[in-house]
Amino acid sequence: MKPIHTLLTLVALAFSPAIHAAEKHDHDHKDHQHEKKEAGPNGGRILLSVEPHFEFLITADRKIRLTPLGNDHKPVALKEQSATATGGDRSNPTKFTFTKDGETLLSDKPLPAGNDNPPLILQIKTSPDAKPVTERFNVNLADCGDCKHKEYACICGHEH
Repeated sequence: MKPIHTLLTLVALAFSPAIHAAEKHDHDHKDHQHEKKEAGPNGGRILLSVEPHFEFLITADRKIRLTPLGNDHKPVALKEQSATATGGDRSNPTKFTFTKDGETLLSDKPLPAGNDNPPLILQIKTSPDAKPVTERFNVNLADCGDCKHKEYACICGHEH
């Protein structure tokens, strides 16, 4: 009888982690799926980490335009939001300040020359006393061959 008890104990122990994993695994895998990327109303990148969301767009004169967006990704009124950014060469970074331009925030200077700029660190504050929300990403101004947006605003989901 002892071998049977030993066998049953080993079987119970072997299945114990699976039972505990099943208990912890009480969610739907659709929670892990990424939302389909979409471009902003002007073809820019939508920043979802801040409320309201913002569209990050590089203008024809290479300035950064930030447009607040509602949940439907349509422009909404600019309130007390402010922003700063730092980018370019680490040994000589470019610091950007933003001023209100209609219902958007516009950078005071253009991006440095070239299509593939070093990482940009963007900080957006939703009010003067709010903690800034930080976004870091490369601003690649090359055209995506698949979706026809700039690479920084690409909605294809491929690796860049």
